[in-house]
Amino acid sequence: MFSRVWRRRLAADSMGYALSRLELESEYSESDASNSGDDENSSPNEPTNILDNEVAQLTKLRSAPHENSGDVFPGKRKSSVNTVKMLAGRECNYSGRGKFSAADRCHVLNKYLPEKYPSLIDRMTTRAYVSQFSADGSLCVVAFQGSHIKVYNVDREWEVQKNILAKSLRWTVTDTSFSPDQRHLVYATMSPVVHIVNITSGATDSRANITEIHDGLEFSRDNGGGYSFGIFSVKFSTNGRELVAGSSDDAIYVYDLVANKLSLRIDAHTSDVNTVSFADESGNLIYSGSDDHLCKVWDRRCFKPKGKPAGVLIGHLEGVTYLDSRGDGRYLISNGKDQTIKLWDIRKMSCSSNCKPVLRKYEWDYRWMDYPYPAKTFKHPSDQSVATYRGHSVLRTLIRCYFSPAYSTGQRYIYTGSHDSCVYVYDVVSGTQVAKLKHHKATVRDCNWHPYYPMLVSTSWDGDVVKWGFPGNEEAPAPLIKERRRERYRGLL
Repeated sequence: MFSRVWRRRLAADSMGYALSRLELESEYSESDASNSGDDENSSPNEPTNILDNEVAQLTKLRSAPHENSGDVFPGKRKSSVNTVKMLAGRECNYSGRGKFSAADRCHVLNKYLPEKYPSLIDRMTTRAYVSQFSADGSLCVVAFQGSHIKVYNVDREWEVQKNILAKSLRWTVTDTSFSPDQRHLVYATMSPVVHIVNITSGATDSRANITEIHDGLEFSRDNGGGYSFGIFSVKFSTNGRELVAGSSDDAIYVYDLVANKLSLRIDAHTSDVNTVSFADESGNLIYSGSDDHLCKVWDRRCFKPKGKPAGVLIGHLEGVTYLDSRGDGRYLISNGKDQTIKLWDIRKMSCSSNCKPVLRKYEWDYRWMDYPYPAKTFKHPSDQSVATYRGHSVLRTLIRCYFSPAYSTGQRYIYTGSHDSCVYVYDVVSGTQVAKLKHHKATVRDCNWHPYYPMLVSTSWDGDVVKWGFPGNEEAPAPLIKERRRERYRGLL
């Protein structure tokens, strides 16, 4: 059973307790994707698009309640669906299932966006670059510019489980990734060597090769290149057997952890590869994004005979800073230095021969200049994206964007850090800005939504690590095992 604290929170829906502004809006319907009516949270511009394709329908199916959820009493006319009515309908078994479906659960939890009650977890004197939850949400890693990487135990009131001092640091820790079993962490810097650390060992402090061994994985083929290139992005495969990395030498690398050697190098782009990701659990498809303005799709099953990408996604006018897969091998989003997030369907990608760069008609450097205002209205003449989301600012650093969790939101939202010190949340279907989280005093480079709780962590160049969500929501104890955590949620939802 859920804790009494969580029961009170969910049951207090009718009193408006701790609700996001979505609760104050009209209920979402399949025929009307309404805009937010709150001035603070509404987008400065009209939504650029309202999706009417497959991803829109999938999102609605994942987050729309059962058709009988609004019927509290038999024979009464249907009314708007809220949490109290849904709980009453479940108890009366109007759905005929005797429990909430996954869509019912998402419909309830969608109302509780983690947009309020910021609380400080930690503060460092150097810039924070990375913040990531583990797959089951029991751990959170934060990486700072000054060699420090901290792994927090979320289930133990955010105590530091591992305090890592990085080895071979050059400029900053650019990326980290948990192994699927959450026993190891890899971290990358502007170096061709990626290091792997055992985070389950007894010692809290982990100084590279002094108190603990940080195994170095060499991504440079000649092993003598020194700082010949740096790694911007590194990710574990779902089975934990491989790493994929994007680098400053315009290439993608795949490292075989079982054989302990580099297994693949792809001359992928014509500029820095800022971001890479496996498309799904199979590990066959790899997405990449680069400063050459392009996102590319690589199919390892047919790469060797062709040596070319399976396709190219055209639409960004400036470099791509980050991309996130929806996990279905079809859809992904990308953050761009043209101040937009774009949603892509890889079934609409082009062959590489169709790529024609758009010549910039202005001088601009994102590292120190603001984006030219007239350029904000430009659109690529060959834009293949499904949707575009605007409002946040992508300047100074490789700011990241993500889909919201499938378990609690049905991936209904997209969220991102921003140079203006805020975190932005957009509705996938309507394009409306539904939340803007304000606390930080400098650029928010990374943020991450807990896979099960309505809680989000943001990290900023001001050195703050901040948790967003209900006050005291850590009072609901979280089991260390993923399945037990999910069973706890199923007990109510």
